[in-house]
Amino acid sequence: MPDMLDQAELLESRQRLEALLHVQQNNYEPEQYNHDGEVICIDCDLPIQPKRLRAKPNAARCIDCQELWEFSHVR
Repeated sequence: MPDMLDQAELLESRQRLEALLHVQQNNYEPEQYNHDGEVICIDCDLPIQPKRLRAKPNAARCIDCQELWEFSHVR
């Protein structure tokens, strides 16, 4: 019989996989926030760099916040 730690790890893995599948299926992309002609990051409220917007025109997060978001939601 698996111990409680094994059961918790299994539950966490299942929940993480379900969350990833949900994001992939819905292809969720948050809306951009514009202020005075600049696209503002939805997390840190700083302007998103033009280089980032050229690479991903619909970006709603700056590259640093996007990396943090992906790290916290994909692990």
